[in-house]
Amino acid sequence: MSKPAVILLSGGLDSATSAAIARSQGFELHALSLDYGQRHRGELDAARLVAEQLGVRRHVSLQIDLRAFGASALTADIDVPKSRSLEQMHTGIPITYVPARNTVFLSLALGYAETLSAADIFIGVNAVDYSGYPDCRPEFIAAFERMANLATKASVEGRLKFTIHAPLIAMTKAEIIRRGVQLGVDYGLTRSCYDPGPAGAGCGTCDACALRLAGFAEAGLADPAPYHR
Repeated sequence: MSKPAVILLSGGLDSATSAAIARSQGFELHALSLDYGQRHRGELDAARLVAEQLGVRRHVSLQIDLRAFGASALTADIDVPKSRSLEQMHTGIPITYVPARNTVFLSLALGYAETLSAADIFIGVNAVDYSGYPDCRPEFIAAFERMANLATKASVEGRLKFTIHAPLIAMTKAEIIRRGVQLGVDYGLTRSCYDPGPAGAGCGTCDACALRLAGFAEAGLADPAPYHR
């Protein structure tokens, strides 16, 4: 019988690939998506389609409103940076950083996992082709895993030892895309744009779009997602 795993599924390219990797390793997928007040909420529709394509056993979507805190271009009335160079993306932490987002997300995934007696949690963070977010680094993932095994009844009682899987963390975007294609991910279902148009098409110039398009170009493939540029 397959072991259950909780997959943080945003509807973007990385989380879809992370989910496909978990499936390839024989896990039964239980997906968690978060409606946190993000301006690019179309990714939640993408998450539902990706979950269906990958055969997710159960897909939970939770609503939490991080707009109450603001301070990010994704949750407040702040312009999303556009047309930045790769050098600019790799310098400093951009205004699209959502304070403590991955800490919040992993905490909710941990709670979900404990109810399932699932020791494994997958998150699609990447520390190579990314925008410099501190909660995408290996140090953060390792620290959260240690905390998870101190903070839960299942771990304290010795029933579970939690592992936070970040299978993409040391991969380039092109490597992620190639791996996903091998595993049958339909990237036409995924959405990555921080500032999509009314119909959900990507802007083509925000950091997320730029990194995604560069990854497809390096992989020698066309991005099947729609863009309105």
